[in-house]
This record gives sequence, structure tokens and C-alpha cells, in this order.
Amino acid sequence: MNRVLFKSAKQDWTTPDDVYAVLDAEFHFKYDPCIPNPQFGQDGLKIFWDSPAFVNPPYKEIALWVRHAYNEWKLGKTVVMLIPSRTDTRWWHDYVMEATEIRFIKGRLKFGGAVNSAPFPSAVVVFRGVGA
Repeated sequence: MNRVLFKSAKQDWTTPDDVYAVLDAEFHFKYDPCIPNPQFGQDGLKIFWDSPAFVNPPYKEIALWVRHAYNEWKLGKTVVMLIPSRTDTRWWHDYVMEATEIRFIKGRLKFGGAVNSAPFPSAVVVFRGVGA
């Protein structure tokens, strides 16, 4: 009876096209550190990001990605994240609560390639950089 419901080994669920389109129309993204970059390798956590950046991170390492986004913002960059709304976590309180905006998404998103909607609520977190 202790089995985990809705657990997924998959970490690379793609952003719903309509969600990305609305955000891109507003922010005009130049970069996504979660997409492997032949110039820098695959680890977006080990490089500086271009701005504005869109980030739908692998949830397994989400605290690292949120911290990196926060640090990029402190360098004056704009970072927009699509993440689970996990308001009970330390990373949420340490970093997300410092963001310029938190937009809670009504309902549950259906990520690209998924059969069902996500079993968790999502939020768009905006770290708006200097001059943005």
C-alpha cells in the first residue's frame, strides 16, 4: 500500500506549446539552458545564461535550477521558470519567494508527450532583470 502514485522516471517533459507561446510573446526569449547546447555541452547549471531565459527544468534537480536562476537574476538577467508549485519546500522559500512575480496556473498542465495532466499544480516564476 506504500506505492507512489504518478511517479515518473522521465525528467524532460516539454512545455505545453500554448504556455510557451504566451510567455515568449511577452518576454522574447533568447535562451533555454535546459536544451543541450553543442557549444557549451549539456549542463546548463555550469554556465552563465543569456537573457531573457526560459527554464522548464528537470524536476529531479529543481532546487539546483531554481538557485541558478536566482543567481542569474542577481547578475541582472531575466529568467522565467515553469515549475511545480511546491510552496512547502526550502528552495521555494529561499529563492522563489524573492522573485519579481509568481503566477499560479489555474488547473493542471498537460506537458508535451504526456497522456494525462500533471499530478501537481504549476507556477510561472519571473525573475525580472535590470532594465527588463
